[in-house]
Amino acid sequence: MKHIPTLLLVAALLLWGGTTQAQQRYEEDSIAFAGAEWQTDTLDGFLYHHYHFSQRQLFNSNQYLSVIEIPKGSKTHLKFVADTVLTTVSNFALRHNALAGVNGSYFNMSTGVPVCYLRIGGKELGVNEPARNDSIHRKYYQNAAIRLLASGRPRFNIPDSSRMSERTMKDSNVMTSGPMLISRGEDVPQRLDRRFVYARHNRTAIGLKPDGTIILLVADGRSKKNADGLSLPELTRIMRWLGCCDAANLDGGGSSTMYIRNGSNNGIVNHPSDNGRFDAMGQRPVANAILLVQPTEMKEVRSKN
Repeated sequence: MKHIPTLLLVAALLLWGGTTQAQQRYEEDSIAFAGAEWQTDTLDGFLYHHYHFSQRQLFNSNQYLSVIEIPKGSKTHLKFVADTVLTTVSNFALRHNALAGVNGSYFNMSTGVPVCYLRIGGKELGVNEPARNDSIHRKYYQNAAIRLLASGRPRFNIPDSSRMSERTMKDSNVMTSGPMLISRGEDVPQRLDRRFVYARHNRTAIGLKPDGTIILLVADGRSKKNADGLSLPELTRIMRWLGCCDAANLDGGGSSTMYIRNGSNNGIVNHPSDNGRFDAMGQRPVANAILLVQPTEMKEVRSKN
């Protein structure tokens, strides 16, 4: 067990200056977060960190957090994958010989069709499901467009309210999700009238640090004794404490899954909740995923594009 230098963000305390009770609580939480004895594994081109906050150590709750950290200099790259048949993250990863991966964006659990915009290899696979009684504008959780550059590095945009505005993006690979949590160093205001925002759930998020480091995070949930899950404001703070200047929420709940190749339990390192137990066996089949692949895999993708 050891501290993770990249997570000891003392400067994060400065972000929560103020005298209110809430600010004081978050300052205490940031100290607990930075001072935790995180377990770190240095793997092929990335770091894997995890820690179990028990005894209500974080946000007055129990939390199990898993973090993949991909330095700017890593030769690995991200890749979006999808299928018309719902598939577990571990199966997606095995199929594409991935080093690691997490679940992607939202989908219809009955049909498997994406409900947010998705383009992979230049092919449009899904569009933003319209808002209720409004076919022109998008839903509130469709405000984070994640673009993959040719290098496989992500960039983040907040699209305009038009439901089809992603079609103007030139990138071959675009995944919309949300809500956006942090944009260009600023917190993105959330709709606190939505239980989805303020209630605690399993969460998956992707972020980018100013130096180009990529962060993938999974927070377990729906296990009161082990992991309560996070609200979106709490998730935002964690992505800030991890140093992100841009961060987006991905699909969560029972979909939240993290895979590391050669790990036990079919590579699943968190505790997906669809089986109702706090173990690695409760994967939910999903429609798409974000994988970490080696350069050889990226060359194959570019040739297809």
